[in-house]
Amino acid sequence: MGSAIARRLLGCGRAVRVHDIRPEAVAELARDGAATAQSPALLSPLGAASGTVILSLNTAEIVEQVAFGPDGVLSRAPDGVLVIDMSSIDPGRTREFAGRAGKLGAGWVDAPLSGGAPGAERGELTLMLGGEEEHVARALPVLGVLASRLTHLGPAGSGQLVKSVNQVLVGCGFAALAEAAALVRSAGLPPSQVLTALSGGRADSALLQEFFVKFAEADLSPTGRISNMVKDLDAARDHARSAGVPLPVTTAVAELHRWLTAAGHGDADNAALMHYYAPLEVRP
Repeated sequence: MGSAIARRLLGCGRAVRVHDIRPEAVAELARDGAATAQSPALLSPLGAASGTVILSLNTAEIVEQVAFGPDGVLSRAPDGVLVIDMSSIDPGRTREFAGRAGKLGAGWVDAPLSGGAPGAERGELTLMLGGEEEHVARALPVLGVLASRLTHLGPAGSGQLVKSVNQVLVGCGFAALAEAAALVRSAGLPPSQVLTALSGGRADSALLQEFFVKFAEADLSPTGRISNMVKDLDAARDHARSAGVPLPVTTAVAELHRWLTAAGHGDADNAALMHYYAPLEVRP
């Protein structure tokens, strides 16, 4: 996601400085015109009161290290820096990070996304924002380049909570699509014709339109990883436990994804859910 976000910003004429633990990713973006930084601490120029740093990382632990570690984004001259965290992480940890950043004089906006890398490259992401009004206002000129829909939902962590809601709906939706696709495959019906028959009915949705044929054809071209869905559904369940909210369907779907991860499919596309129903010959 980070590369797609950076490419979109570069394509819109923004000055971008990048850092990643993968040298090949940095080199690719440098060829596209990005400046490079040897560490997260060097992403925002020293003393740049209006510096904005975007994070797109996999876990709260990594976010903490990159933001607050010895060589992190906020390890030097943090006063005035705005951190926009586009990772999908736990709402409680996000509130903690925003509080720590505030004590250093920095701003923090959580801006988890829906739409994936293709949405970022088209500038058509959906963003769920949490943070103080003044920080969100500072973030909007940058985020507006990346997204076609932005909603400020409340204080820090609010965006992450709504991203959890999004992932509950998507993850459970994927499981339903996989079961429906398994029925279609068992009958030998052409998936595209089944999709046409379902279009416009009560079962129709953007998820159905985008993913039904992909699942039915066991097309594993990458759009999202099974392991990331495990992480996101676990975050939703953690919050639900603290709030006393039962999530029986989400729990079952999370365990289905966890089974696939244990079976070696954690890095595979979400359509690898089809492996649960029968051995498949899949398209790479």
